[in-house]
Amino acid sequence: MTTADPNASLGTLLSELASKTGVLVRVEVQLAKTEAAAQVATAGKQLGLLGAGGALAHAGFLVVLYAVVVALGSVIPIWVAALVVGVVVLATGLGLIQKGLRTLRQIDPIHRTRETLGEHKALLQGHVR
Repeated sequence: MTTADPNASLGTLLSELASKTGVLVRVEVQLAKTEAAAQVATAGKQLGLLGAGGALAHAGFLVVLYAVVVALGSVIPIWVAALVVGVVVLATGLGLIQKGLRTLRQIDPIHRTRETLGEHKALLQGHVR
């Protein structure tokens, strides 16, 4: 960090402050863009894996559910067995959806940028006083 010339005029100091503030803003914007792009790329890759895994798991799960309905169908009417299994699966699925949505709402892709902006604000306020 450079120190200001103690003999510099107020106009020179204000000009230097404006110049450095502009550089700081450009650097912060670039940091935010880089940070957001990295988060989006990571999320995109993970969503692809989730989709592929979900499709395979879904197929296997349907087969297991069919087996459960058939097994229950030997004890109770098949339509009642299908209804019971369907309601249990539906309730479980809705619970998982709610949990996932809560977690997604907590994602903050520019957390570090927000922190450094706060630090720079405090630093600038200290220089202005």
